Parts: sequence; C-alpha cells; structure tokens
Amino acid sequence: ENFPVNSFEQLCINYANEKLQKQFIVAAAELCLRDYEAEGIACAAVATCPDNAAQIALLDGRGGVMRLLDEECSLPRGSERAYV
Repeated sequence: ENFPVNSFEQLCINYANEKLQKQFIVAAAELCLRDYEAEGIACAAVATCPDNAAQIALLDGRGGVMRLLDEECSLPRGSERAYV
C-alpha cells in the first residue's frame, strides 16, 4: 500500500506480510517444484516466484530497521528523533 505517511503499525503489518509471503513461497511453490522435478514432470513453463529476501533483510536483517529500533529503545535516553 502507498500512503502519504506510514505509521509504525503499517510498517509492522507490511513486515508480517513479507514474512508470510516468504513462508508461503517456500512452502507451496518451491516444494511443489522440487516434487515435480523428482517425479520427472516437466515444469519449465512455471514462472519462478519473486524473492523478497531483500525486503525482509531491510526490516529484520543485521542493521535492519527493527534491530535499530530495538537498540534505540534499549538506550537510557533513546528517542524517536535520535532513531530517525
């Protein structure tokens, strides 16, 4: 979604959606493709699923938004201004 201003709640919703999408892609699409290949079923016409690893890393990877927020919250005088 594209809002003029995104809230922290919207960031959390987007983060959860990205994690769920990644889990679904791995569980449904990639595992099915492996099964097809193991059974000798031609599946070259199947489009590959988009990889959202970069978006997830931006949010929860090392130096990601959530880790930086957690670090700022643990500081004695952490603030929104210092975080941004």
